[in-house]
Amino acid sequence: MRASVTPAQSSLARETAPATAIHAVNAESDGVAAFDAVSMIAEPTPATAHTWKTFAADTIATFKLRVTALVVMTAWAGYYLGAARSGINSFNPTLRDTLIGVALVSCGASALNQAEERRTDALMIRTAKRPLASGRLSLGYGVLIGMLAIIAGSLWLVARTNPITGTLTLLTAVTYVGIYTPLKRFTSMATFIGAFPGAMPPLIGWTAARGTIEWPAVALFAILFVWQFPHFMSIAWLYREDYARAGIRMLPVVQPDGWSTAAEALVYAVLMIPVSLAPYYLHMAGRTYWVCALLLGLLYLAYTIRFTRITKSSASQSRLYARALLKVSVTYLPLLLAVLMLNAIRRN
Repeated sequence: MRASVTPAQSSLARETAPATAIHAVNAESDGVAAFDAVSMIAEPTPATAHTWKTFAADTIATFKLRVTALVVMTAWAGYYLGAARSGINSFNPTLRDTLIGVALVSCGASALNQAEERRTDALMIRTAKRPLASGRLSLGYGVLIGMLAIIAGSLWLVARTNPITGTLTLLTAVTYVGIYTPLKRFTSMATFIGAFPGAMPPLIGWTAARGTIEWPAVALFAILFVWQFPHFMSIAWLYREDYARAGIRMLPVVQPDGWSTAAEALVYAVLMIPVSLAPYYLHMAGRTYWVCALLLGLLYLAYTIRFTRITKSSASQSRLYARALLKVSVTYLPLLLAVLMLNAIRRN
């Protein structure tokens, strides 16, 4: 005998059927910028298996591919300019090997960063769905792939470029993961310390091409170092409630009136102009670069001055100022490096 099903029972069965929702997750970084991997990952329900596709997507998400892309781009700029100083074609096997090694170490550092910050990430809205923070990937797995990528990338660079490049890259990862990341919970000075590993990629690219640290490489390091502060102050202001919730002592959290945040961004935006002109005076590029760097620096400064209005504006309006500065900052750096590379002086 077949049991009859009432409309109400049929409706209840439909309502309790398992479903899988697909979410786009923006895995942003702190520190270093402002641009992380976006992954399409499945959020399993109790009735859904965690398939190999979602496992692979979660693994890729731990590598923060947007951040890694920025690291690789700036390392490429450093290598290109170092090769130009040597009078050689930059498109060679050493460039390929350099970018592979740098990418591996960057991916590994990102994975270890997420492993270390999994608890604080779980408290922030914009990072709560990261694979390690949400528990989709285990802590052991995150540490394993991070360590393997850093070791493999560093050894690759030593073998395929030169020892100084591999050593500098390893030290960059150690500083980022071992010093900057834990310090964020204790002091707002972590941003300053984090700017050091954040500025290393072009210097690493230069040493891969030239085998030594020289003043032009230091100038590239200085450009990246100074650029980060207006960029990160805009991010810190946009997500200050999230940082406060997680106990991360960014400057807008420690001093919420915005005066210190605005002042720090402004000082470095002013400093950005002479620092960005240094390659011209070091005979790395011609007058076209000097003009473009000056104009770009003035634009960056103008938006930073506008950003200082956060001290007297409403919360919603201050977010608009911060977001505008963030957009300009991520446009400024690629344009500056592109002009520098296009106008580079090649030694014969």
